[in-house]
Amino acid sequence: MKVMILGKATAETEAGVLASPEDFEAMEQYVAKLAAAGIVLAGDGLAPTSKGKRVAIDADGKATVVDGPFAEAKELIAGYQIWEVSSLEEAVEWVKRSPVRSSEVEIRKILDASDFDPAFAEQVAAAEEDAR
Repeated sequence: MKVMILGKATAETEAGVLASPEDFEAMEQYVAKLAAAGIVLAGDGLAPTSKGKRVAIDADGKATVVDGPFAEAKELIAGYQIWEVSSLEEAVEWVKRSPVRSSEVEIRKILDASDFDPAFAEQVAAAEEDAR
């Protein structure tokens, strides 16, 4: 199963404060362990929302663009990784080993064909293949 690991933003990440060299080293070692276990597929840190935009699209398709920064840092994302794990419980165990401190991590399953009605799963798989 593929999951997305979402590292929640903090006041520091939203202020653009980068981690210390020691924290970067600890994270590099952690990601190396994930890679050695064949778990991590992708991941990156994100710039603060002050450097981002939000696009809201209404029911009629009209888009409204809002420049960052965005309120409520506890609801914002500072980074992400995509993992391939056997279960959500395995993902939780790997997150517990993370060197990240004073933050929150969210784990979300990435939907795949098995999440849909079996009659629809074949269509979803074909559409995913066409998109690739």
